[in-house]
Amino acid sequence: MIPLARKTLIYEWRRFVPAVFAVGFSGLLLVVQAALVLGIFGSAAVYVRASSADLWAGYPGTQSVNFGRSINPDVEMRLRMDPSVSAVEPYLWVDGDWRSAKAGAGGVSVYLSGIRTAADGMLFARILAAWHRNALREPGAVIVDNADLDTLGVEVGQSAWINNQRVRVVAAVDGLRGLGGINVLSSLDTAREIGGNDPASGSTYLVARTSENAEATQARLTQSHHVGFGPFEVWTAEQFARRSQLYWMFDTGAGVAVLFMAIVVCMVGTVVTSQSLMGVVAGTAKEYAVLNALGASRGALARLVIEQACWIGGLGLVLASVASAVLLGVAVAYGVPVAMNAPVAGGCAVLIGLVALLSGVFAIRALLRADPALLLR
Repeated sequence: MIPLARKTLIYEWRRFVPAVFAVGFSGLLLVVQAALVLGIFGSAAVYVRASSADLWAGYPGTQSVNFGRSINPDVEMRLRMDPSVSAVEPYLWVDGDWRSAKAGAGGVSVYLSGIRTAADGMLFARILAAWHRNALREPGAVIVDNADLDTLGVEVGQSAWINNQRVRVVAAVDGLRGLGGINVLSSLDTAREIGGNDPASGSTYLVARTSENAEATQARLTQSHHVGFGPFEVWTAEQFARRSQLYWMFDTGAGVAVLFMAIVVCMVGTVVTSQSLMGVVAGTAKEYAVLNALGASRGALARLVIEQACWIGGLGLVLASVASAVLLGVAVAYGVPVAMNAPVAGGCAVLIGLVALLSGVFAIRALLRADPALLLR
């Protein structure tokens, strides 16, 4: 029976093409949706992912990077007291209202990040080059994402205003787009001037580089007493990035809606593919009836259909992989926020396989029509 399944697929491939395409397009929808989820909600942690810091210290219970509150400046001393902490630098977060000189342009909400401009700075180290940091030392200098220039109504070299303070765009980079607002980078001094923050009031976060395992240092800082340093909590970079992503995915409702759509995609794919397979089985009812009359049991015929479904799933997976790679490549080229990693890709492959397998199980019902009595009609 098993060779028969493959031979049937080879010699009657035209019958199975719709089912292969149904599985392939279900997989394509699933992969693209997963890539969009990772890309969109991953941008909530761009501040962490784009930085080289091992530890983040912020106000206890902070749900996401953009919800930070000021912490006591003495926390920096507490971090430096740990023998494994080799460097600490502040991160100042300011919510701003951007206005450009462009006629008719309205206000745009921006997130201003005040960072250290030294060449070895940890914040946004994976995005900024040394000359970017050097350019930020100019008073009022800011850097934005290339994709946000039109929204902000400026070009590189032009001036605008944040909270009525004049700024000048000295550079535009890629990979700075975030979730919920437009990200703007400046020096700590510029951010304090725009936000009206006193240096003595501390910063929103402190980031640190460690000389040993970050989890060990984080555990040691968490277990120690913080009396005299004010409330603060320490996370590893991975913990804080995941915390921010999970908040936007599950606590805002947007992520739940996307997951619901993924379930709908799987259900639609299963129904469409099973209908295609059932059509194939129904169309070959007489052939199955002949096999049944020759002694093939219904169980053997069911295994034949299941194997055909597995082959269809495999071919659909290949089709979905190629189409997804092309489509995601186009999305990246046009700046659409998409991302993919091995665990999610593996999960999509498993779901595509399950769609094909379930479709085969549903198609087995059509075997009930494969009665040898059909041959006498």
